[in-house]
Amino acid sequence: MMARQAPRRLGPRPLPLHLALAMWQVTGSSVALPLSSKGWTGWKPHLADRAAALQRDLAAANPEALGRAVTIEGLRHLERLLTGIEHYRRHPWRRDVTDPPAVWREGSSSLRDYGGIGPACLFVPSLINKSYILDLSEQHSLLRWLAGQGVNPWLLDWGHPGGLEHGFTLDDYIAGRLTRAFDTVAELTGGPVTVAGYCMGGLLALGLAQLRELKGLALLATPWDFHAGDGARARALAATLPLLEPQLALFGALPVDSLQMLFAGLDPFGIQRKFETFAELAPDSERAALFVALEDWLNDGIPLAAPVARECIGGWYGENLPARNQWIVAGRPVRPAQLDIPAIGLIPSNDRIVPPESAMALQATMPACQCVEVAAGHIGMVVGSGMRKTVWAVLRDWIAAVHT
Repeated sequence: MMARQAPRRLGPRPLPLHLALAMWQVTGSSVALPLSSKGWTGWKPHLADRAAALQRDLAAANPEALGRAVTIEGLRHLERLLTGIEHYRRHPWRRDVTDPPAVWREGSSSLRDYGGIGPACLFVPSLINKSYILDLSEQHSLLRWLAGQGVNPWLLDWGHPGGLEHGFTLDDYIAGRLTRAFDTVAELTGGPVTVAGYCMGGLLALGLAQLRELKGLALLATPWDFHAGDGARARALAATLPLLEPQLALFGALPVDSLQMLFAGLDPFGIQRKFETFAELAPDSERAALFVALEDWLNDGIPLAAPVARECIGGWYGENLPARNQWIVAGRPVRPAQLDIPAIGLIPSNDRIVPPESAMALQATMPACQCVEVAAGHIGMVVGSGMRKTVWAVLRDWIAAVHT
């Protein structure tokens, strides 16, 4: 009998959006060319000198020849994008690790023990993407690495919301499910527990810290002031909430493709740049395998329960409730300034999802928080091979020091 081939991938999601953006770039460049030549396009102030030089060069060029060259170059970019997508969808790599068995379950959520001899640390991921970004593959697993470095990591896997979970609020997740998962780790390990929150998970961990006694709190790429760094972008995202309401009402959750569209809005041509670069990589290279692993994870998202979507998009991004000390969990405002526990904030300086200024605003409010800025991106900080000697080692050493 012939072995079954793995199904071809369907990403990057939502594919129609990314293809439409690529086509718009081709046609838009041709349309904008005469406007640029006449100086009618708007430029940011810091690009004024470069814009003036470009305008002089355009004025000296043959308009017809330049127009053809721009169209041809745009089509070349489109071809490289399509080549990259095809290479990705046919790539043979598949995730090469198996999740540890669940030691606790509640609804769709589960708790997994990654072993290791040492202090217990509960990792809290985002509600939007699946938790295995922290255990991506054999070569790129923060949790397995820590387990071999004198730490006992635990992972809360939120799972895929369904049934009653479509009605969950942030209170249900933090004061309910997260609190009970933390209590389970404390009971099973018999000792104090440190908590590490990644991205949105850091905010959830902050809420937990007001309800339970943590040994220490690690915050990885965690936003706080949603209007710091790029407030206009945050407000623009919040302005989409009324447009999303029909989906929230129909599905009881914000679908994965809609979430992906929101993230695409943060960097509309990011997908095109990524896949054009991927098209040039050797298929059997380590870089290609890591690219595929990350894209598989990004395309394997989780819908966001409707009440949580409203709280996050409207309350966090729109009203900036956390930074204004008006975000309420279990009837109490979340006040990091009142948390008198050891804490560390690991802030990636190249983060396109959480502006570093947003994360730094959180560290500045916490009296006992060590702030460490790292040369990495939002996702790279937890999966990059070079992070073992920087981010991962810093986190390991901090956990050991807290439990000494």
